[in-house]
Amino acid sequence: MTIFYILIGFIIGGLVIAMGGGGAAYYLGIMTAVAGIAPASAATTSLYTALPSLIIGAYSHYRTGNMRIHYANQLLITAVPATVVGSLISPYIPSSLYTWLIFIIFLILGIQVLMRAFKKKAPTEKINKKEAYVYGTVSGLMVGVAGLSGGGAFVAGLLLMGLTMPEAAATSSYALIVTSIVGLLMHITEQGNIAWKVGTLMLVGAIVGAWLMPHFLARFDKEKLTKVMSPIMGVLMIFMGTYMLLAFYHIL
Repeated sequence: MTIFYILIGFIIGGLVIAMGGGGAAYYLGIMTAVAGIAPASAATTSLYTALPSLIIGAYSHYRTGNMRIHYANQLLITAVPATVVGSLISPYIPSSLYTWLIFIIFLILGIQVLMRAFKKKAPTEKINKKEAYVYGTVSGLMVGVAGLSGGGAFVAGLLLMGLTMPEAAATSSYALIVTSIVGLLMHITEQGNIAWKVGTLMLVGAIVGAWLMPHFLARFDKEKLTKVMSPIMGVLMIFMGTYMLLAFYHIL
């Protein structure tokens, strides 16, 4: 199983960093379904696994010149407080309410990304701060309440704010480092143990994948890559929201 966990980490680390995510939800699924780790420990371990690859991936993205730090900083203004608040209120939020909220948010963001993918928008350096605050809040709550990385909301928001897919992925990876650190600290404080063996094996693979993928993406034209990956991101958002809802009601 050692090679299996390293390989899974490599695949998740590479593909997720390409889409601007952190991968915590995927690591969480593997740890609970395959490794048999308790949910509370798996949530903490998934953030531990995702964080180093995020740092490596963000550095690789930075070297490609795609990172827009000023966009990420605007998102973090609300994302960090939302992560803390989400962690504190999570015990009092019914699972059904949270699931429906995530479904609605992902559905709206996914549709907006799909619509924007087929419209031409001139690049701009002017940031819509209200949009940034909304997307930052949504992502922070996802990290705090459920232990997810929140990358989907970050990337969708950045795409809707006018960034190309490579820029959105790079910028999201930077913002996710901050929210993942906050989320990990909150989860360690509240839920405790990390499954070190499984987490570290997947971490090693994820680091390699996260290091290689940004360099691979840099070989492609930004606009062409955005035309291909933006619709995929939109469909993925809708799929993830729908999957969470159906899984909650045991339809899947």
